[in-house]
Amino acid sequence: MLEILSNIPVWLLVTLFFLGATTFTLSTISGGGGALMQIPIINFLIGTSQTAPVINLGAFISRPTRILLFWKHIQWKVFWYFVPSAMLGAVLAAWLFSEVKIYWIQLIVGIFLMSTFFQYRFGKKERSFEVKLWYFIPLGLLISIIGTFTGGMGPVLNPFLLNAGIEKEELVGTKAAQAFFLGLAQISGYMFFGLLSGDLWIYGIALGAGAIVGNIIGKHLLKRMSKLAFRKWVITIMVISGFVLCIKAITELI
Repeated sequence: MLEILSNIPVWLLVTLFFLGATTFTLSTISGGGGALMQIPIINFLIGTSQTAPVINLGAFISRPTRILLFWKHIQWKVFWYFVPSAMLGAVLAAWLFSEVKIYWIQLIVGIFLMSTFFQYRFGKKERSFEVKLWYFIPLGLLISIIGTFTGGMGPVLNPFLLNAGIEKEELVGTKAAQAFFLGLAQISGYMFFGLLSGDLWIYGIALGAGAIVGNIIGKHLLKRMSKLAFRKWVITIMVISGFVLCIKAITELI
């Protein structure tokens, strides 16, 4: 491990740390999207083929902190509908990681996220469609599969949580608990299929350490936000994340 660490530039680890801190501060006050915001930068820093495992590892390392910070706000009824199918999807996706291309799915999801600007009238509308608890079963499978391939799909769940009446600390805490077990399956899958090499572990740890700091900063900021301000941040990040996914899909298709 020390030999691997000595071969990694210090500037790269510092960059990953501050990237984690910045994106997860924004992620906490906007209900997710930290991983998607990291994708273009980490693609540039270490290459597209290594991005998803590093991002998912960094996010996984930071999640226990977020769970502890928002423990009393977690909506466990949603958690139990989502997690079993999500863990199954994560293992399946890790198995197919190098074989399947999901460009069209990314494009469709990206367009859906950008459309939330109009669905919620930029936060003025509290709900845009009805959501029942059982919806989170297929959502767990779909979101975990796409997230394992891309490195992050947190914002896709936000419209469904908002329409289920879950906002602010409840939304952040519930997603953190769900994401921890999803991440456990993702990292196990990456390791089993040999997709996490020594240097990727170091990158992920640096990213995760920064994300822990971002979670703590984000919680203090979130406490001072109104529900309307929170919804506006959620929608802003969903639109940006949708744009990033569309650009990524179109680039890979071309």
